[in-house]
Amino acid sequence: MSAVRPTPQSRSGYRCFRRIQTRWADNDMYGHVNNVVYYAWFDTAVNTLLIERGALDIHQGATIGFVVETQCHYFAPLAFPQTVEAGIRVAHAGSSSVRYEIALFAEGAETAAAQGHFVHVYVDRETQRPVKLPAALRAVVDELK
Repeated sequence: MSAVRPTPQSRSGYRCFRRIQTRWADNDMYGHVNNVVYYAWFDTAVNTLLIERGALDIHQGATIGFVVETQCHYFAPLAFPQTVEAGIRVAHAGSSSVRYEIALFAEGAETAAAQGHFVHVYVDRETQRPVKLPAALRAVVDELK
């Protein structure tokens, strides 16, 4: 059985965008962004959005998100110095988990240079057991569907 390679998505398929400036240190020895940086951008784009909208308090909030699954497909290289635009949408939201889909676009590009997802399970900070999505988080998640 062979896997079907995904095709790059267009920016019209994403609900919200975050700008990310590449840094010199993001490049690897081949002259493009190292793959581990893409995952950091996924995390940064989603969590910055949630913090800005009051849905996540990383320092004192009772609920925190654990990444339990992640994946990325690469289509075109990105490199310093470039501005990256991260498109965000929600593919699925359960009672305690959310699957965020993120696409990374070179500034102004119509199709994704990379795209993937990660799944957050939201847990109680103290017990680290899954909890129902708080109302503020649910509101942001619903906007991203």
